[in-house]
Amino acid sequence: MAATIGFAAPWVLKKAANGFARSYVPLINSTFSPYKTLRSFPFTSPLTFPGLCHVAQAIRGDDKHAIEEVKHILEMAKRASSRREVLHTNFLTPPVLKESMLTLEKLADIRAVAQGGYPQAERCRISIGHPDVLTSDPDVVAALSVTGNFAFQPCSHGDYLGAILGTGIAREKLGDIILQEEKGAQILIVPELVDFVISSLDKVGNVSVSCTKIPLISLDYEPPRTQSFKTVEASLRVDALGSAGFKISRSKLVDSISKGEVRVNWSPISKNNTILSTGDVVSVSGRGRLKVGEIKTTRKGKFEVELIRYL
Repeated sequence: MAATIGFAAPWVLKKAANGFARSYVPLINSTFSPYKTLRSFPFTSPLTFPGLCHVAQAIRGDDKHAIEEVKHILEMAKRASSRREVLHTNFLTPPVLKESMLTLEKLADIRAVAQGGYPQAERCRISIGHPDVLTSDPDVVAALSVTGNFAFQPCSHGDYLGAILGTGIAREKLGDIILQEEKGAQILIVPELVDFVISSLDKVGNVSVSCTKIPLISLDYEPPRTQSFKTVEASLRVDALGSAGFKISRSKLVDSISKGEVRVNWSPISKNNTILSTGDVVSVSGRGRLKVGEIKTTRKGKFEVELIRYL
């Protein structure tokens, strides 16, 4: 599920990056996958801070909020290092998570641990602290089981999300929602809101529900099922690959884009001529998600593209 995203150096946050650069000096890069349960990077050597210069283009689609999130996380890291304390983020979207970890690994005297509750978790929290202080994995993710009679009234991810947010909880306090069909769902959440959700969430859709706290080891998840196929297209535009991947007309996909229903790497897009590359993840509301695989150029100058559809 992990998406490989290219990086280029924009100017957007150069001023902030320069401020950090005075305090930090160059370390080797390492590979990061945003879908493991736990990622831990201890850094105790002096290094440089190229940092935010890579963020704005790696997070696709002028998502200023996402860029500001990464900037805030880096400020947290500097504070955690100087004060020798441990700080925790809220749950982060995959692109913000990945960019934050890639940048945090370039900071001196910082250990960063990302946890989402289970191996395929998309939304994770990052704990940041000096290696001398952050010596164990923090308990920052809790799990709830939501049960009810869903046999005749199945509920979608959106139903569960809407019901939980309807209690007044902010989206960033919630991690993944693992659907279990007629059994209900399992919810990842910040520990401090467990009791509140248990007492507040009594209905999802038209189904009465009850919530109980469960240990993370009891989470019932399966690796995502996928179907791969190839298509030959004249361009790598999102409307071309998206219509082929979701088996809909290009005009319908363009209409979905205009309604804000299409995201690339979890960021909404507004232009149907957005160019995709290997590793990009495209999601359309109500239609699911697909990932762009290997891309080859044909003899006639077209593109043979592998598309991986999540079932």
